[in-house]
Amino acid sequence: MPNSTPRDNRPTPRDNRRILIIDDNAAIHADFRKVLGAQAEHTAQAALDVLEANLFGETVVAAARPNFDIDSAHQGQEGVAMAHQALVEGRPYAMAFVDMRMPPGWDGLKTIERLWATDPDVQVVICSAHTDYDWTEVVERLGHSDRLLVLRKPAEPIEVLQCATALSRKWENDKLVKEHVLRLEEVIKTRTRGLEAANQQLRHLATHDALTGLPNRVLLDDRLQQAMAHADRDMRSFALLVCDLDRFKLINDSLGHRAGDELLQEVARRLLTVVRTADTVARFGGDEFVLIGTSIGDAGDAEALAARVMDVLQAPVRIAAIDIHTSPSIGIAMYPDDGVSMQALLAHADAAMYSAKQHGRGNFRRYAPGMDAGTEERVQLESDLHNALTQNQFELYYQPKVDTQTGEVRSAEALIRWVHPTRGIVSPAEFIPLAEECGLIGTIGAWVIREACRQTRAWQIDGVPTLRVSVNLSASQFRDSGLVDSIRSALDDADLQARYLEVELTESAVMSDPEKSIAILEQLSAMGVLVSVDDFGTGYSSMSYLRRFPIDKLKIDRVFIDEIVSRQEDASIVRAIVSLAHSLRLKVVAEGVETPAQLEFLKTAGCDEYQGYHFSRPLPAADFERLIRESHPADVLTEDEAARTHSKLAAYVPR
Repeated sequence: MPNSTPRDNRPTPRDNRRILIIDDNAAIHADFRKVLGAQAEHTAQAALDVLEANLFGETVVAAARPNFDIDSAHQGQEGVAMAHQALVEGRPYAMAFVDMRMPPGWDGLKTIERLWATDPDVQVVICSAHTDYDWTEVVERLGHSDRLLVLRKPAEPIEVLQCATALSRKWENDKLVKEHVLRLEEVIKTRTRGLEAANQQLRHLATHDALTGLPNRVLLDDRLQQAMAHADRDMRSFALLVCDLDRFKLINDSLGHRAGDELLQEVARRLLTVVRTADTVARFGGDEFVLIGTSIGDAGDAEALAARVMDVLQAPVRIAAIDIHTSPSIGIAMYPDDGVSMQALLAHADAAMYSAKQHGRGNFRRYAPGMDAGTEERVQLESDLHNALTQNQFELYYQPKVDTQTGEVRSAEALIRWVHPTRGIVSPAEFIPLAEECGLIGTIGAWVIREACRQTRAWQIDGVPTLRVSVNLSASQFRDSGLVDSIRSALDDADLQARYLEVELTESAVMSDPEKSIAILEQLSAMGVLVSVDDFGTGYSSMSYLRRFPIDKLKIDRVFIDEIVSRQEDASIVRAIVSLAHSLRLKVVAEGVETPAQLEFLKTAGCDEYQGYHFSRPLPAADFERLIRESHPADVLTEDEAARTHSKLAAYVPR
């Protein structure tokens, strides 16, 4: 037989069906319990309904009726105390029925005021059979609230049940909304903390150097302004030191930027050890650091700080299994003696630093009037250098390379000159280092290659005896991934055969990355370009690279030629270089030959070619052409002379 299953009306964990009745009439409490509580007659009637359904084979559906948990208080004070205890136990009341008149204690309005002060979430139904409280007075006392209903006595059971059901459900919904809002607030707090941390990190990145963690120029300006303000207020001085690492570019060029970065990080760590907490160490850019010695009151103390900086940087830094020795050049400026503005103070400290470099590097100098003249001149020179290419101010001079035995000119070295509109001829020794520092060396080097190819082909077309022209490649230019394509393009544009072009590289440039150097040199050799190692004997002088690299010539540095006649040691070195080169099928060129005695020694030693003032200084293209026409009545560069002397990768193939 089918059984009827009443719907389970037990409250869920989130449901709250606790109701507090506050009324001074005991009979009223009994009436509320009959309406809201689980009555026996209801249970008995439900049982009879089930039996009747079983007899007649019908299905009975039990009416859904909520079951409330009822507590009673007979005075307002007692009700408020019970509400407080319920909160303490974690079982608050969802709602309360409150009588308006409960002598001799509080009336209904005061009870509700105290009740809400104890538990702001409890829902309230005012029960009153009197008309002496109108709605205006209720609103004035309790305010407009969605937690309040008014029920007129005597009330129908359905009215009581509806109030209890609706307000208890409202209490539950309010609870859900509050919990959801709390969760949202926690999410917002978490995300806000994350944003604050991100903003803090962004602020740190905006004011600190990413590599070293030191203050950058932005924060340095702020610290410098603060130091000046404090110095003015306290009527005292402070020191500004500009510290630049000597020959840092050589480390970058030879060991790579990663090694340079590691060196800068170690320098930053060491500099922090020599200053006080109140002082500032900042990275100004590149390999330049700035120290603000706010605790330094006179020039003597500033020089003592500079000496400590030099001492702490004296120990080598081991990077990539190599002990790297570095030294700083330091410029000192005192506030306010050497400048009363931030710009002037930095400029004067910078000028003192460059003065230290000019006096041998690895030392410090305090600013003196007139020092900044050289700095301003250098800045102006850099500005002019940027315009030199576009205004066609560069010119190539050519110095002959002479056959030691026959005296014939078979090749020449192209040397750049800057014809400045107001300074006249500017020496390469003056502007080439500047071009390397400001990043123009690649552009200038590419122009030299193109111009040398163009001029060489122009001479061939004009009937000048055929020559090979060599150009110098800087270390950074040699490492440029576009070098080979740039040379190929210059040759193609000039319609010049590759055998008439020679490139000269220093030992340090070749040995900075041997494997990469081999790959580049092999491409040049396969193209037909000759390769010379310049300043041989002053760099790595590794015998292994002479055997492995596809090179064709060695150029003996002038330092060995200067005293070749008077110093037996130099003479022995030159003989050894010539003998070694010839045993490896390399030709030898001596540079800086200025006297007949030097030339005679080179002839005896078997040196193949020489260049120097003994034969001719570097000449403009027109003067060089005239010299060649006078000394070469005919084209004497044979195929044998143009062929490779060493490279196994390519041989001369006529075009």
